Amino acid sequence: MMDTQNEGGGGDHSWGCLRNLVRRKHIDSSNGKAETHHHQQLAKALTFPHLIAIGVGSTIGAGVYILVGTVAREHSGPALAFSFLIAGISAALSAFCYAELSSRFPSAGSAYHYSYICIGEGVAWLIGWALILEYTIGGSTVARGISPNLALIFGGEDCLPTVLARHQIPGLDIVVDPCAAVLVFIVTGLLCLGVKESTFVQGIVTTANVFVMLFFIITGTYLCFKTGWTGYKLPSGYFPYGVNGMLTGSATVFFAYIGFDSVASMAEEVKSPQRDLPLGIGLSLLLCCLLYMMVSIVIVGLVPYYAMDPDTPISSAFASHGLQWAAYLITLGAVMALCSALIGSILPQPRILMAMARDGLLPSFFSDVNQRTQVPVKGTITTGFCAAILAFFMDVSQLAGMVSVGTLVAFTMVAVSVLILRYVPPDEVLIRLEPVPLPSSLQERICSLPFQCYEENLSSHVGTSISSSKQPLLCKTDASVVEKQEAQGGWVLNKETRRKFAGWSIMLTCIGNFLLSYAASSLRFPGILRYSLCGIGGCLLLVGLIILSCVDQDDARHNFGHSGGFICPFVPLLPIVCILINMYLLVNLGAGTWARVSVWLFIGVLVYLFYGRRHSSLVDAVYVSTSHVGEIRRDSEHSLA
Repeated sequence: MMDTQNEGGGGDHSWGCLRNLVRRKHIDSSNGKAETHHHQQLAKALTFPHLIAIGVGSTIGAGVYILVGTVAREHSGPALAFSFLIAGISAALSAFCYAELSSRFPSAGSAYHYSYICIGEGVAWLIGWALILEYTIGGSTVARGISPNLALIFGGEDCLPTVLARHQIPGLDIVVDPCAAVLVFIVTGLLCLGVKESTFVQGIVTTANVFVMLFFIITGTYLCFKTGWTGYKLPSGYFPYGVNGMLTGSATVFFAYIGFDSVASMAEEVKSPQRDLPLGIGLSLLLCCLLYMMVSIVIVGLVPYYAMDPDTPISSAFASHGLQWAAYLITLGAVMALCSALIGSILPQPRILMAMARDGLLPSFFSDVNQRTQVPVKGTITTGFCAAILAFFMDVSQLAGMVSVGTLVAFTMVAVSVLILRYVPPDEVLIRLEPVPLPSSLQERICSLPFQCYEENLSSHVGTSISSSKQPLLCKTDASVVEKQEAQGGWVLNKETRRKFAGWSIMLTCIGNFLLSYAASSLRFPGILRYSLCGIGGCLLLVGLIILSCVDQDDARHNFGHSGGFICPFVPLLPIVCILINMYLLVNLGAGTWARVSVWLFIGVLVYLFYGRRHSSLVDAVYVSTSHVGEIRRDSEHSLA
């Protein structure tokens, strides 16, 4: 398919713009990496322990020291541990999807990279753009939270040195935080030294935080046995707010598990990605879930849920039992957790920028890799500078919800990518016009079918607008819908028809998930409208699930990317449930959050239209069916000879 620059007419230009949005990177099955122009590679320096440090350090922030009190008081009660368990299981669904894709395509970029391969350039750009916002605001938010906790260690809010303390600018309602900016610059400098060095430091800080949590668990358990676990002996029972309250608490604490996706963004720097990436993602999430649940069990046993301090529940619990000194240790653990989370927030973003720049969607400035440290130093410095400016001038707590949008959208698209990979994996081959000459006979056939075959494929695969991109321009259609399999004594769909059914089914499940999530969350809708939307969404979801469960998965999935790595279980059920959970959480983020995110996404659309679309590495490429690869390569060899 030719680029829009080679097409004329308004209709041709419209089709060209659409093809730009759905063009996909081709994967070299021998190494699982995208076939792009030559770029400097990152250092292969990370092993399994490094990934555990990144995963646990990025996931466990100071939220666990505060969140348990709020959720227990307002939602879960003594069932707080169950809320963390359900949220952990929900996060594990996304972790399974990440584990398969990261082991198949071990390259920088995480969800952006997977979406570019499986869905298309337009969706990949929006995900990459949203992840940029997520990591920048996330890092700034974490940095702003360190200085108050650091001040408590020194004796109070006013005990920090004047040069680091917060100040309000006269005449303006702006409170600057020099300490936050300094910490961001320190972390940025650490990340520029090398990924192995920065991960080693993050591992030390994370270990200190985990020891503080273990101290609380062991000491708190002793106090609970001494006092008889009074928090569980209440007349209101184990579920004072009912099962709905426990589930609401699960939705709240779900965001405490965000961070394991940082492991996937480091895929290119892992020595044994097929083995270590799935283990790193899975075990880091498991460790976080166990720590969260043990802290929840102990805190509820120490103090009745209604008496918990919503701001400092753990410190207050120790104080109520005469252990005032332990409050300083808990505060130190919170500082360690925030410092580790700050490293985890800034670490992935330069890799996202580098992946987008490699693909031509951002300036090549961000794809430069330092020859000595083998890290994207320019992207790291740019990320740190932007995060430091935000942390210094802005109270970014109001923008914290925007962090969740990028994460949940990425989780959703990763689950969709797993469905595409299993049922409709890309079957076209990418050929670049400039370095590889096309044989004249093949070029004539391509030019003679500029839109016909593509339109047929687009109409048949519109069900995979998020699940299918450009189909082979040179294609053969089989008139038969089914082929008789005499050996099996039954009737089965042929490959082309099966892919169409699967593509439409993936689309139906996504639409059904959205309608069901939106209707369930719109309490102000009339009852009839809500139930009608829920019914329609549920039917679409069920129909798509049944079809995907009945049709066979595509055999090409075994040779797409790396083979022999982790395989996501319970497909298609697991990815579909994952999409439903993430869409429900996205719908419930609030209108204000979506309004702010929409502004950022609109800016991203403009950047893509005026820069990314024109400079994409796929701008001079055509896609042909695999049957013509041999002819093209033979002709190329003769031409070069």
